[in-house]
Parts: sequence; C-alpha cells; structure tokens
Amino acid sequence: MLKEIIIAVQAYFKAHRFIKQHQLWKWIIIPGILYALLFVFSMGFFLHTTSGVIEWLSLRTGLKTWLDKMQSTWLGFLFTLSSLGLLLLQMLFYFSFFKYFYLIVGSPVFAYLSEKTEAIINHQDYPFSFRQLGSDMWRGVRLAIRNAVWQSIYVIALMFLSIIPLFGLITPIIALFIEAYYYGFSMLDYSMERHQKTMSESTYYIGTHKGIAIGNGLVFYLMHFLPFIGWVLAPAYAVVAATLALYPLHEDEPPKIYVPGKPSVTNKKN
Repeated sequence: MLKEIIIAVQAYFKAHRFIKQHQLWKWIIIPGILYALLFVFSMGFFLHTTSGVIEWLSLRTGLKTWLDKMQSTWLGFLFTLSSLGLLLLQMLFYFSFFKYFYLIVGSPVFAYLSEKTEAIINHQDYPFSFRQLGSDMWRGVRLAIRNAVWQSIYVIALMFLSIIPLFGLITPIIALFIEAYYYGFSMLDYSMERHQKTMSESTYYIGTHKGIAIGNGLVFYLMHFLPFIGWVLAPAYAVVAATLALYPLHEDEPPKIYVPGKPSVTNKKN
C-alpha cells in the first residue's frame, strides 16, 4: 500500500507539470474559486456549531456528570484530549458532507477534465458527447451518495468511540484515512467509468489498490493548508492526478489501463 500511496503523491507533481504544459487553467480556476467560496462557508458553519455538538454528546452519554462526580484532574485531562479528538473528527465529518455536495455539483467539470487529460495522453481528440457526459454525471452522483452513506456510518461510529479516553486521540487519524480513501475513490472512478467498468468492477479494483485512492485523497486534504491557492487548485489537481496515476505517461509505449484479475492491456477509448 505504501508504494501505491507514493505513486499517488507523485502523480500530483506530474499533474502540475501536465496542467502547465497543456494550458488547462481555464478548467481549473473558475471551478476552483467556486469551491474555495463554498469551503469558506462550510468551515464558517462548522465553527458556529461545533461546541454545541460536543456538549450534547457529553450530556447525553452522562460522561460530563460522571466526571464532575469523580473530580479527577487526570480524568479531566483525558476528557479534554478526547474532546479535541472529537472536535477534529467533527470537522472532518462536516467537510465530508461539503465535499460530496461539491462532487455532485462539479461532476460535469470533473468528468470532462478527466476525459481531456486522457485525450492528451493518448494524443487523440475524443468527440464531445452530451450522452457520455450525462452518463458520467449520473454515475458520479450515485457514487457520491453511496460513498457518503458508507463514510457517514464509519465516521459516526468513530464519533461515539472518540469519547473514550486515549482512543479518542487516534480516531481523527482513522477518519482522515477513511475520508482520503473515499475522495480518491471518486476521482479514480471517472476513468473507470469512461472505460465502461461497472461500479462493482470499479469498487473491486480500487478496493484492491487502496493506496492509490488514499494517496490521492491525502494530498487533496493537505493542499487545504495552503490558504485560498490550495483551495482553488485542490479539486482539479486531484482529478488530473488520479487520471495520470491510472494512465502512466510513456513515450515509448501506449498508456495502459489495469483491469482487476487481468494483465495490463493497451488503453483504448471505448
């Protein structure tokens, strides 16, 4: 898995060079600015509601009452650490819903950008098709809903586990890897769908190569530590990087696509 994560991380550097070389900025800047504005709004909403959720969980579980009775400085310290873990976990949970909303809204741009990247790699121009674009959009919506449901189940379970002292400190890390995997999953699936792989085939392939999805998602999240510029570039860079991770650039041989259970085959547009 570590090797695949490294491949996914390196794909972002390739994506930056690829975008500069082929002047794809017009497909990145405008959607990126929209994403950045939505990101600021979602984080503002998070800051206004976060403390209430932590207090509600503490009261509903009876943990706060129990700690008040114990009057233990050590237990209070552990509870504070767990609250910090829960705070980080809640932030990821909020960001997850925002992320899936943007994946649904931005699916036309993401699908087209992935196809454009592949067309440049293969040195051929694929004719624009509203039917294909509509198919990509519909699949993107269904996949976003599917992943949102599964991810929410995992994260909600972690939120309740996070109130356990010490264990609550590692739950944000677990949640981050879950978030990264499902985001990378969505980015990789644009290429899988374009080659007429069913959702089950796509799920199988990405599930056996989790490192590529996790690596793609991790860099996407890390880019958010670069204010505004990172927010603008992160979504489109993730799409291009995911496409490049599946279609390595080789001058001496045609790009290849990997099919579960089969050797690599020459990549052709279906």
